[in-house]
Amino acid sequence: MTAPLLELEDVTKHYPVYKGLIRKKQVGAVRAVDGVSLQINPGETLAIVGESGCGKSTTARLAMRLIEPTAGSVRFEGRDITHLDRAALRSMRRNMQIVFQDPYASLNPRMTVEELIAEPMLVHNEGTAASRRARVLELLRRVDLAPYHAARYPHEFSGGQRQRIGIARALALSPKLIVCDEPVSALDVSIQAQVVNLLKDLQQELGLAYLFISHGLAVVKHVADRVAVMYLGQVVELASKQDLYGNPRHPYTQALLSAAPEPDPTRREGWNVLGGDVPSPLNPPAGCRFHTRCPLAQERCRMEVPNLRSVGAGHSAACHFAESVPIFSHAAAAREESPSRRRRLALYEASRRQVN
Repeated sequence: MTAPLLELEDVTKHYPVYKGLIRKKQVGAVRAVDGVSLQINPGETLAIVGESGCGKSTTARLAMRLIEPTAGSVRFEGRDITHLDRAALRSMRRNMQIVFQDPYASLNPRMTVEELIAEPMLVHNEGTAASRRARVLELLRRVDLAPYHAARYPHEFSGGQRQRIGIARALALSPKLIVCDEPVSALDVSIQAQVVNLLKDLQQELGLAYLFISHGLAVVKHVADRVAVMYLGQVVELASKQDLYGNPRHPYTQALLSAAPEPDPTRREGWNVLGGDVPSPLNPPAGCRFHTRCPLAQERCRMEVPNLRSVGAGHSAACHFAESVPIFSHAAAAREESPSRRRRLALYEASRRQVN
């Protein structure tokens, strides 16, 4: 069995909250990430999905050690990087790169594209000026940009082109893992497809592993091998893409899938709509953190914290009643007879006849 490339074990990040101006006193902590354990294998794409504020991006930055964990450990190729000094961490990071959400904010506007892509090689003292330039031109070709783009500045490109530059920069040191922190959320839908297809092609060509952060379930379904669902700083479900989309075992996962728009005129609206607001990570609920919004919550959910446990081969869920949760199914919802469904079907058939 292949050893994991990246391992997160009980990783936690709490941000202390202080009171007072002179003699500050800690009065609480924001539990941004609370005991997350994940593994990524070589050449695999693990996606993390969830609502805004659930801890996805914080988890990605903890994996890169861009921020320091409060507790837990991060291992890369079996080596614990949690407490490495700056020199050792810099050497390790040549194998771990990141593509940020905003392609413009992540690029220095005063540097040309050639300087931006060559900068990682300069930091790691790799190659000569001539070899670095040759590498830059090769990377531009890989991301479908022209050689003359090397002399331009970031403001001269579209959003999709800037994200390609960010990807080229991440590839400069031939890493084994790339963290993609919502890399397409700021792009138009047509450009999203181009960037996602580029990432998949690069993965097949170079054997890359991805930690893919997104709230777009359609994008994740296209790019991921396995999916972790996060809620309020914790992983509530982890499964292969096929199992998660076809057989979700946590009510929160079902609600996310239900909320995703589909081009199906027969689908019944509002199949599984969540009520209430996301609780504050400063004071999360006792027991299951999802029980305040869960339509299936019982007294046990309010008192006992559910463990992330196996509910099938390679499928885990943090729900006391995962085996008895009704299966979410668009097909079943579409078959349900209702006046609104009959009206939609009639309008749909009428529009088809007009087109034909």
